Amino acid sequence: MINKYKRIRIAIAGLGFGESVHIPASLSNENIELVGLWHPRQDRLEEACKKHNLCAYETWNGLVNDPKIEGIIIATPPAPRFELAIQAIQAGKHLLLEKPTCLNAYEVMELQRNALKKNLQIAVDYEYRAVPLFMQAKRIIDEKKLEEPYFLKLDWLMSSRANPDRPWNWYSDENSGGGVLGALGTHAFDMIHWLIGPTYSLSSINSTSIKERFCPLSKTTKRVTSEDVSISQLQIKSIHNNLIPCQINLSAVTKQSKGFNLEIYGKNGTLILSSDNQKDYVHGFGLWFSHKGEVLKNIQPDSDLAFSKIWTDGRIAPVARIQNWWAQSIKDGTPVIPGLVEGLASQKVCDKVKESNLNGIKIEID
Repeated sequence: MINKYKRIRIAIAGLGFGESVHIPASLSNENIELVGLWHPRQDRLEEACKKHNLCAYETWNGLVNDPKIEGIIIATPPAPRFELAIQAIQAGKHLLLEKPTCLNAYEVMELQRNALKKNLQIAVDYEYRAVPLFMQAKRIIDEKKLEEPYFLKLDWLMSSRANPDRPWNWYSDENSGGGVLGALGTHAFDMIHWLIGPTYSLSSINSTSIKERFCPLSKTTKRVTSEDVSISQLQIKSIHNNLIPCQINLSAVTKQSKGFNLEIYGKNGTLILSSDNQKDYVHGFGLWFSHKGEVLKNIQPDSDLAFSKIWTDGRIAPVARIQNWWAQSIKDGTPVIPGLVEGLASQKVCDKVKESNLNGIKIEID
């Protein structure tokens, strides 16, 4: 049993996003005690543990079988995530998973089945749900100030992969979970589901703009198999069971682009959420709302949605909030949101986007 008055003892697996974001977020969290780290590269593991004064787990089995550890944050690249998560669940560990949750929906469902048997809380780091302006947008929609939305458009146009000299790595490999769908699409689809409703059907086109990259490990030029552009037309089912058209444009190769821009048009209003800051998803965002034909007005988040602490790296504060929701769900024994239900819904759309692109057809989501 989890003691509600003690901090949840956790470890972090993966030292990319894990070290830059999850470590500082967890060290600031009053509901979490970060005990140790795991990473497949021994030198990298020792360096990080020494820097942060944490225990080094040299093997994955050593970590998942440590009775002191109650929860694990898995922030590895996507490919090994499923196998690591299954082993951790079988050992009785609560999990916070980075996205994409798995490589496909079947793997997510397998995690669900195993987690339910063990009564474990498995969270997914859809951190935009924890950003104050996104939460404010959700509040405006929930208060029915837009009335029934009738059109959504999301442009998420980034330049992270626009440099053709950027080396080949797992992001370039579709089978390893690489591509703009895993990086941005999983967030985009979850965001739309959260704000408006589930995806009913879609039709999509994907493309790979930069088709080869040099791989430093093999010293050869390798083919890029993951998509760097994805365009989808969705039908979203509203709470009134109406089908709302939604256009989602994703890119990782657009230089000097406008970044993130979400537009939601309803019967009684317009809501726009946007940022041209490609390096930070807290600093730089703005929210505008127009009600019943009024001029668009800049909206600030309500005081109860604001962060108690922010960092120079704006990614840390929303991740800390997600971590806290996860820890609180473990203590209370209540379902965690966002969790595997939300992860499965987003992954199903990602899978169907690829299927639609491959077969050139419109697909309904079951």
